[in-house]
Amino acid sequence: MQVRDPDRLRGGSIFQRPRLTLPGGARIAVWVCPNLEHYEWLPDPVRVRDPWPRMPHPDVLGYGAKDYGNRVGVWPIFELFDRLGIRATVSLSVANFERYPQIMEACEARGWDTMCHGIYNTQYLWDLDEDAERALIANCVERFRRLTDRRMAGWFSPAISHTLRTPDLVAEAGFKYYCDLYHDDQPTPIAVRSGRLISLPYQTELNDAVLHAGAAEGPEFLRIAQDMFDTLYAEGEVQPRVMNIAFHPYIMGRPHRLRYLEAALRHIASHDKVWFATGEEIADWYYANGYEATLAADAARDATRDALRTQTGAAP
Repeated sequence: MQVRDPDRLRGGSIFQRPRLTLPGGARIAVWVCPNLEHYEWLPDPVRVRDPWPRMPHPDVLGYGAKDYGNRVGVWPIFELFDRLGIRATVSLSVANFERYPQIMEACEARGWDTMCHGIYNTQYLWDLDEDAERALIANCVERFRRLTDRRMAGWFSPAISHTLRTPDLVAEAGFKYYCDLYHDDQPTPIAVRSGRLISLPYQTELNDAVLHAGAAEGPEFLRIAQDMFDTLYAEGEVQPRVMNIAFHPYIMGRPHRLRYLEAALRHIASHDKVWFATGEEIADWYYANGYEATLAADAARDATRDALRTQTGAAP
């Protein structure tokens, strides 16, 4: 069965859904995602986009700037999260754990959650055929299993690259949640060929890599984080929200930016009715408390729509 892409996104308007109840009566669930990535020195093959457009290759400057996060930037971030008592959800290039086992050991010692961000952030899904994409996803699952004897619950495509069939293949591989969609402030079901899958809110609006590409600095990151949280926290009194903070140690782990990440997290933690959770914790809570009710509301709404179309002779 081929799922038409517009039909994948279930849930309708956030105000049409059954009201969710977060653990402890929280207004908002906040999950924080450091992107622990690995960029190849000389990627091969370069298919759709050259990850190092500066010439000639290798791009020593570009590679070095990214690798700073693994050599230096991630370590004060571990210390910061320890001080704040926050468990992160790592958006992981699996090769990062293979190349930097000390980073894996630090994440494992803290019980951090992990979602898959491909093998390398320089190998893209765009234009892969179905068999090749399925094999890439299976390779991610197997390599992480060999490292940790566990499965990752979430999928976020490397470099935000994906195909129209990626949700189907991710569900087929047994992932619980998917982060390539940026369409909502709550988890929502995704229609897939087989199995089940949900979309978990992930941010490109509050994302240091996107902001940095636009020449925004630490103060802008802090302002956006505070403004986003304050608005979602107020809205969460009526219908609870999910907020994501995505960042990269090669950016926010720099000495002049770390304080702004800390200030954003301290602002959020100063409020009651905040549930700091991991991606898998939010996904498991939603499957238990919102998934079926949302699908039932969708079915009722679809039936009403179809009946109206039949009465008026409107095209489907």
